[in-house]
Amino acid sequence: MSKSKTPGNRSSTDSSRDEEGEDRTIYFKCGLHNTILDVLRQRPGWIEVKDDDEWDFYWCEIGWLRESFDHTYLEEHMRINHFRNHYELTRKNLMVKNLKRYRKQLERESGAADASGCDFFPCTFAMPNEYHVFVEEFKRTPGNIWIMKPVAKSQGKGIFLFRKLKDVMDWKRNGVRSDEDKDAAHVESYVAQRYIENPYLINGRKFDLRVYVLVTSYVPLRAWLYRDGFARISNTRYSLSSIDDRYMHLTNVAVQKTAPDYDPEKGCKWHMQQLRSYLTAKHGRTTVETLFKEMDNIFIRSLLSVQKVIINDKHCFELYGYDILLDQNLKPWLIEVNASPSHTPSSREDYQMKCRLLDDTLNVVDMEGRLTGKEKRVGGFDLMWNDGPVYKEDTQQDTLSSTLTSNTHLGCTNDRDKQLSRLFNPFPCQKSTSN
Repeated sequence: MSKSKTPGNRSSTDSSRDEEGEDRTIYFKCGLHNTILDVLRQRPGWIEVKDDDEWDFYWCEIGWLRESFDHTYLEEHMRINHFRNHYELTRKNLMVKNLKRYRKQLERESGAADASGCDFFPCTFAMPNEYHVFVEEFKRTPGNIWIMKPVAKSQGKGIFLFRKLKDVMDWKRNGVRSDEDKDAAHVESYVAQRYIENPYLINGRKFDLRVYVLVTSYVPLRAWLYRDGFARISNTRYSLSSIDDRYMHLTNVAVQKTAPDYDPEKGCKWHMQQLRSYLTAKHGRTTVETLFKEMDNIFIRSLLSVQKVIINDKHCFELYGYDILLDQNLKPWLIEVNASPSHTPSSREDYQMKCRLLDDTLNVVDMEGRLTGKEKRVGGFDLMWNDGPVYKEDTQQDTLSSTLTSNTHLGCTNDRDKQLSRLFNPFPCQKSTSN
């Protein structure tokens, strides 16, 4: 088949599956060279195209989205892996701005009890715009530790902790600039956030959680939670005596793997199932179920906070990487949401987990047209919100409480192979091959 250089000229029946159920080729592009490219290349019936060739599915980088999305015509069947203004949730300052606005809206409409369901992010100020407000809060709570983060960077870049106002005054005076804009006349945007000084520790070490949420639509909101995820554990025992030790306070793998005593074979991750079992053994099933329900609440309310500002597009989906920190009281805190969670593996086991995650993402996006739209589970993904909460089969609720309980199984057994076999074998409309 010849392909033009303008996406969208091919009829939608030329890809996926036609009305008679015959398989068709899906042409894809990928802007990354890591696990997602491996998964796309291994998917049956999918063929990679290069440069300006025509495509049906594009796993793009953020840069392409910013420069080219508005100039690209997308036909009905075409899909892309970002919403155009995904940054409303994934830039640290905008995430907090939208959460604060949503909390105020809930307080006006439903009262303080419902609004308290949004008290899951630390006290945060956008810098330098809210510098003077931050100073007032800083002076009200002397001795607290704060953390400064650039709003649009990842992997621990540009982050520092401080106890003294002089440190942030020096930052403001010196004009901390992005690496790309060293000669620019403006200070790079940061957030100043109250540091959670009492994190839950594993063997004396700090950790946070990486959880994956897939959104296939914002209008109506349709969101899926993946059963697998992992805890990223610091390589250094935690202490407040030294706030300059990045290996102690920052759990990012990009930071930890540079530690002098880092063991690449051992790594610094626990799978979510291992963490859930560990917590259950220490605190009991009821306590841990409450914890995971509170995390469900974080995922849902954060998405609802941006539902009205995200530009919905039927061609778009988003695989978010949520970073959650637990404190000593087993309260979960939302640290940030990533639009491009790393798919570069840190070990063979991590590679296999990410392959399963990305393959199931493609199963939910369903370029092949195999789903009915009524599924509550696809592989390792559980549908947790479909224009309203999707409850577990054994849960009956008539009203929403301040914590939303939904159809999620984070950290539970991920028997995705059996589930996919039941779901797709044989495929809908596919002729049996048993004869």
